[in-house]
Amino acid sequence: MPSARPGATEVAFCAPAAKLLRSIPAPDARAAVCLTIPVVSNVPEEAVDTSVLSGPLSNAPHPGRSLPAASADSLSLSVVIPLFEEVDNIAPLLARVHEGLAGVRWPWELILVDDGSRDGTGPALVAEAERYGPHVRVIRFRRNFGQTAAMQAGFDAARGALIATLDGDLQNDPADIPRMVDELIERDLDLLQGWRRDRQDALVLRKIPSRVANRLIGRVTGVDLHDYGCSLKVYRAEVIKEVKLFGEMHRFIPVWVAGVTAPDRIGETVVTHRARERGSSKYGLSRTFRVLPDLLAAFFFLRFGARPGHFFGAIGIVAGLIGSLMMAWLMVVKFGFGEDIGQRPLLFVAILLLLAGVQFLTTGVLAEVMSRTLFASGERNHHCICWQSDPAAAGWKELG
Repeated sequence: MPSARPGATEVAFCAPAAKLLRSIPAPDARAAVCLTIPVVSNVPEEAVDTSVLSGPLSNAPHPGRSLPAASADSLSLSVVIPLFEEVDNIAPLLARVHEGLAGVRWPWELILVDDGSRDGTGPALVAEAERYGPHVRVIRFRRNFGQTAAMQAGFDAARGALIATLDGDLQNDPADIPRMVDELIERDLDLLQGWRRDRQDALVLRKIPSRVANRLIGRVTGVDLHDYGCSLKVYRAEVIKEVKLFGEMHRFIPVWVAGVTAPDRIGETVVTHRARERGSSKYGLSRTFRVLPDLLAAFFFLRFGARPGHFFGAIGIVAGLIGSLMMAWLMVVKFGFGEDIGQRPLLFVAILLLLAGVQFLTTGVLAEVMSRTLFASGERNHHCICWQSDPAAAGWKELG
């Protein structure tokens, strides 16, 4: 393509370019985020076809925005709900989801992930999905892999431009989802976290530990939210699918999302919270004690996940430097003052620090090699699906 002269403009399309754009199907044209064709400024105005500017490209996102509010009418939503032994909540849960999303202007689907339940939750989900239609899809694990794995399976199966998650115990209200979708678009966020300000849980066993954990997480990670534990969230699919969840990472999803997007694109909003009506809670006080090691892991991966050598290397250098200074002083004592240093505790401390410094440095090198191997290798799922609804038969729930 010939280069444009200094007087070129980027807002006018020449006739051949307009013809080319008309030949692109609408979905592909809409997917073109930015197409700039320089045109010499002295082209006659009548030779420029600007009608294409009102076509699908007018909906292209502005640079820096993942999904503009102007395209809200063309959105699609995937609702992901992980469940474990919630057979009594299946029917009322699906009824409440359909009531909460009735009348929304965008198509949506519901993905229900059974995390290896043994109380009949799986068959109940399949039966309800057949009753409601192809927009309800079921994924069943061979065994219990945990909530994080269930959410990851739901994210992998989701087809919507936005993804909403909530618990299957009916303590979250699906009626909050439409408002949260509108708020996420209006505020131009990548993640909107629910905040259970009026939480209907036990004070000592649930509320107080949760408040302490939320403040600790905010201080350590820099992502300051009131309620990390609320499962009711709305994400942009293109952002959350950049995060690979495993272990117990679901507790810190906003922290992991902050690793792939700016923290100021993560917000929160007050949501409804109800007391559990059926079944028993799967959470207890023991979960509080698991937060600290998980928080340490999250902090390490956020700060040093791509450069672990900096973490271990810094410790090794400091330890080695202190040990070297101790050894230098002992050499002065030995050769300068002629004193015996063989029985001095300082000698053993200096040797220990030198060995620790070498150990940390070599660990940092090995960690760098392993991290590069991880990033270069293919990713493996941390769950096993025994049955799921046919993806080819999946549909959307639309207004009317």
